[in-house]
Amino acid sequence: MSVTDDGAATAGRRAPGELENEVLAALWAVGEPVAAAAVRERVAGDPAYTTVLTILSRLYEKGLVTRERAGRGYLYSPVRDEAGHAAAGMRALLEKGGDRAAVLARFVSELGTEDEEILEQLLRGHKEG
Repeated sequence: MSVTDDGAATAGRRAPGELENEVLAALWAVGEPVAAAAVRERVAGDPAYTTVLTILSRLYEKGLVTRERAGRGYLYSPVRDEAGHAAAGMRALLEKGGDRAAVLARFVSELGTEDEEILEQLLRGHKEG
């Protein structure tokens, strides 16, 4: 893989974490427990079956997917839906960001108008509930 001066990966290899994200996206798309072979069919670039198994094992070890025995293999399911996964990632970044107030202030200041309105509605609803 070659990398440009700005750190972007060029054609041929995925960026770090990209295959994990594609595997999770395949699991979300299916919406039910599924075998590694079915996940592989939904991931771009025709990865090796063993590569998909390795990614699923890593996701299981990280607590991002569950697995249940099915014959000699497993059926995999994501622990959270896509929105829950994104929210957990945002929360993790916030927790290691140092000054929480500064991080939140910067985040809110960079929101678009529509997202800012959604956040305001959510906060208003949370305070009233």
